[in-house]
Amino acid sequence: MIDDPDARAAPAPTIELRNATGALMPHVESYYLFRFDARDIDGVERVDLGQLRFMIRGEGEVTFPDGHVEKTRPIMVNGPGTAAARYRMNGPFHCFGVSLRAIGWKALIGLPADKVADHIVDGEKLFCEQAPMLLQRLRKMTTLDEMIAAVEPLLKMRQYEVKPVPKAHLVFLGAIREWAAGGDPSLDQLYALIRAKSNIGERQVQRLCKEYFAGSPAHLRRKFRAIGAAMRIYQGARVEDVVGPFSDQSHMINEIRHFTGHTPTSLRSGIDPVLAVTLDNETFHFLPDVIPESVDLRRR
Repeated sequence: MIDDPDARAAPAPTIELRNATGALMPHVESYYLFRFDARDIDGVERVDLGQLRFMIRGEGEVTFPDGHVEKTRPIMVNGPGTAAARYRMNGPFHCFGVSLRAIGWKALIGLPADKVADHIVDGEKLFCEQAPMLLQRLRKMTTLDEMIAAVEPLLKMRQYEVKPVPKAHLVFLGAIREWAAGGDPSLDQLYALIRAKSNIGERQVQRLCKEYFAGSPAHLRRKFRAIGAAMRIYQGARVEDVVGPFSDQSHMINEIRHFTGHTPTSLRSGIDPVLAVTLDNETFHFLPDVIPESVDLRRR
């Protein structure tokens, strides 16, 4: 019997994670190294906060929610999206990534999220000429720890090239975190919470939500609700125990599909391996973290 290479078991993808520590922790949620040594790779990416990615090996394309397709970049920035996107890569595919917090998006990228939502930003143009040289160094490294140590100086330097985060924005993001962690709060609750903490009005809340999260408060509420439900279902909760915040089961299914690219059924079978990690690991909880008040986020 002839051994058919195509009939052999496909290589399994791996993803290694490190939580951010030190001076960059207020801005960076985590670092990761993704490796998938298959020849042709198709996957789905849920909505998320900002991502900075260095393509160590492989290239491909991303199909965004409106159907338009963009080629990947050697150094690429993905902002908060409006819905799940699909990607197709020519492997082997290795990627070193930096998951940014909402504050990190403002402090390190500095672009309004709604202006670049559902698009790939060329990181070589956004960062200085050191970024392409860093990519060449990263391609010679083998461990995630080496890559983290190599990228941190670039990120720290970037903080001083971007305008500092205004204090009012920190109040806004803290209120967003408190509001979103409350289950299924109303928009009136969000506005009341922010009024109690600052003089930020509803119109400014609308603007800041677009700037940081690429959508209105109502759209942000949908994102939080759908990702939270998907996480609970993937981790074993029954559908009937998760449907409460939605108008009915069909509404829940449609919302989860819109923001994750999966239905509740496919979350447990045939799920994209990267999505599985983001739903199973609390590092990817998606909400802006509560930052200790002693940390000066404006110039950190």
